[in-house]
Amino acid sequence: MGIVLVGLYVACELIANVTASKPVQLGGIVVPAAIFIYAITFTLIDLINESFGKRGARKVILAAFLANLLLAAYAHLAVALPAAPFYTGQVAFAGVLGSAPRIVFASLAAYLISSFIDAELFALWKARVHGPRWLRVLVSNVVSTGIDSVAFISLAFYGVMPTGGLIRGQYVVKMAITLISLPLIYLVRSTRQRGEPLFDNPTRRGQGNP
Repeated sequence: MGIVLVGLYVACELIANVTASKPVQLGGIVVPAAIFIYAITFTLIDLINESFGKRGARKVILAAFLANLLLAAYAHLAVALPAAPFYTGQVAFAGVLGSAPRIVFASLAAYLISSFIDAELFALWKARVHGPRWLRVLVSNVVSTGIDSVAFISLAFYGVMPTGGLIRGQYVVKMAITLISLPLIYLVRSTRQRGEPLFDNPTRRGQGNP
């Protein structure tokens, strides 16, 4: 189950990066189309943290970050390559995959900052405060999604368009999706308790993470 969570997490991160360039309107707020699947990643990384511990969560975050860098680099290469004479979709292709460098940088920077904060806060709450599993997921997501919204919108759009409304809209939608996804935490049993390593040497099996 743990490896399935890792695969879903990385897939959601990549899908979010591809779909972020389209803004959608929900009632009176405008948010990137990626927000619906991206918001789930905060719960997924908490589940990975629950299963593999803070060290495992850090490794998954770095792996997803590198995957996003590879996606961004190859997408830019694909856009830059000369199109075949009969291909008529170059403008649309570039519009979808050729995100501005500032937006790509903002997305990756906000992701890295907020994901590490989420993993640290979740692990700290689990070790020091205890309490129900759903509460530590909710607390870590309240903080990390707020940081992610502020970091991404500020880095991507400051000086270009008003950022206050975009930040509020992103945060509200992310928290709504977080609340909906909370029941998922009870579908996952901790694989750490079964001694399953994540990217670790088998000789370290059963040893706790710092």
